[in-house]
Amino acid sequence: MIRCRAPIVVEVRAPDRLLNAAASDGLWGPAQRRLTVGLALSTTLVATEALAVITIMPSVARDLGGLRLYGWVFASFMLAGLVGGVAAGRQADRAGPARPFVIGLSLFAAGLLVGGLAPSMLVLVCGRVLQGVGAGAIGALDYVAVGRGLPGHLRARMLAVLSSAWVLPGLIGPVLSAEVSGLLGWRWVFLGLTPLVAVAGLIVLPALTRLGRPSARTGAEHRLLDAFRAALGSGVFIAGLSSHTVLTAAALLLAGTALALPALRRLLPAGTLVSRRGLPAVVLSRGLLTFAFFGADAFITLTIVTVRHHSTALASVSITACTLAWTAGSWLQVRLNRSWEGRRQVRAGLLLVLGGIAGMLVSLRSAVPVGEAVVAWTVAGMGMGLSYAPTSLMTLHEAPSTSAGWASAALNLSDVLGTALGTGFGGAALAVGAARGWPMSTSVALAFGLAAAGAAVALVLTRRLPLHGVARARDETRGELASAG
Repeated sequence: MIRCRAPIVVEVRAPDRLLNAAASDGLWGPAQRRLTVGLALSTTLVATEALAVITIMPSVARDLGGLRLYGWVFASFMLAGLVGGVAAGRQADRAGPARPFVIGLSLFAAGLLVGGLAPSMLVLVCGRVLQGVGAGAIGALDYVAVGRGLPGHLRARMLAVLSSAWVLPGLIGPVLSAEVSGLLGWRWVFLGLTPLVAVAGLIVLPALTRLGRPSARTGAEHRLLDAFRAALGSGVFIAGLSSHTVLTAAALLLAGTALALPALRRLLPAGTLVSRRGLPAVVLSRGLLTFAFFGADAFITLTIVTVRHHSTALASVSITACTLAWTAGSWLQVRLNRSWEGRRQVRAGLLLVLGGIAGMLVSLRSAVPVGEAVVAWTVAGMGMGLSYAPTSLMTLHEAPSTSAGWASAALNLSDVLGTALGTGFGGAALAVGAARGWPMSTSVALAFGLAAAGAAVALVLTRRLPLHGVARARDETRGELASAG
């Protein structure tokens, strides 16, 4: 039986003043406006960086070389985010979210500077590690703030707002980064974002400070050492995937598994790795979802620019369309909450993600119009919008009500580990292909195939998701509104 340490038990119930104000005023009322704007702005910053890096990476690879490290630019970011998410969740449960947010934002800014000045792909990967720690902390604290600062009937809408925070970066980020890269060089895509970090911090910090410290702590918590072990073990495992020799690959895969697996068993809810019904299945499904989507997403621009020989500007259109579709899907799931169970939404979203990956496989053929790739990845974005937020809601409802930091860290860990492994497997496909002289299209096709396999497994496991997760949220909403009335 897989077990984890007892979760930290922290009183995270929002103050009555906040709940009553939120119930009457909504997200944009005086009581919640600063929190809503602050979380949306911090998400916008991370979104802008993420979409910009995906867009410019073909140019970066041409300039710095090191194609074998292409996947590590994404995997290192996510593995570092694993550590940042756990550390931020611990601190939020101890002293509130304000302090870890400042630290996370500072590390994110430092990573941008290192990335913008990087003389080699290896240094760029180091900069991405710093960015990842910061982004992981910010992502975990978003969920803490939603869980502590908002009542149940506003959480789904707030998650949709956070998804909407990707709209502006999705509309202008990829195109703008492509133009900046063409006119000034890709380095200014990193450096130009640095001043915005300070602006975001000044706006969001008062809102997080207002949440204050948890009123009680009565349990254990995630060990930061376990987060390091999980990240390091996963990195060793990914390195083994792209090793040139069988013996070295086997040794690295075994060492990575031995290092990461015990740590993950303590960090994740008991039964996650065997998809036990309830919260464990939700957390595992979230990891498989991000494995599938981001494992393919990292290679979309590479497909359009390098395999199909089209411009970076056209590749940016696919990223923009996908982002907007994700946002549309997020708002659609808010409406569907009234009639669809959460697992049904997740299942529908996974089918769309699978369809999008299949479309990208087809678009690798030169006879297929490149516009098909844009359409395919737009479909996948809609699927993520439908399936991503329901897993967040299920986590908030299935986890103990007094351990938002622990549950948020576990969900964030699953997020980043799924993404890191997805991009790591895809990057390994590129590295192996480069070593063996495969055509680029063959290597990318293998990366897409691995991502599709993850989505297929997640689809099978949806039957283990909570049946009444969203229904329970509706019941809680009625109760809160009745109390407020």
